[in-house]
Amino acid sequence: MSVDILDVIRNRRSIHSFKGEEVEQEVLEAIFEHASWAPTHYMKEAWNIKVYQGAGKERLVDEILESYQRIGMIPQNKEMKTMKMMQSMRQFLTHIPHHALIYFHKEEDPIRYEEEYASICAFIQNAQLAAWAYGVGMLWTITPYMHDPEFPASLGLQDETIKIAAVLQIGYPEKTPISKGRTPIQHKLDFIVK
Repeated sequence: MSVDILDVIRNRRSIHSFKGEEVEQEVLEAIFEHASWAPTHYMKEAWNIKVYQGAGKERLVDEILESYQRIGMIPQNKEMKTMKMMQSMRQFLTHIPHHALIYFHKEEDPIRYEEEYASICAFIQNAQLAAWAYGVGMLWTITPYMHDPEFPASLGLQDETIKIAAVLQIGYPEKTPISKGRTPIQHKLDFIVK
């Protein structure tokens, strides 16, 4: 595969609507293999990935909805309005072919924590760029359930040092947004010469 990396950087888009079919496992593995070449402090490679699809995705969606009720985003009742809201959210989340939960073990030292989080963000951006080169779309999400202290344990991540860094929604794009452009870099860039 021959790819112009600058073209990929400029043309990648966050994808909000996906086709129904799953991305082949070998393609997902290749995407995350490329992502793993991100810069990483002390070669820690702190990132870990759980990809939820098929029946695993159904379980994840159940836990997300329970979390939303636990943290007050969805009322804890059986009223028709609540049931419709939950059904709508369930349909939206289950239509996304893959949810990749990116997590790491938190360092107690705040400097090390920031270093590891920064390297994981680089890993995620590499994943988005690699995915785009394979014709796969991603949405990098920071969602409320990530901050629910009970959520990681509900997925079997019992260790209290675990921090969820992001969830990537992944699939073949149904629709690609048009470019919104960027602020000219000259508006944000200062060269200090003395």
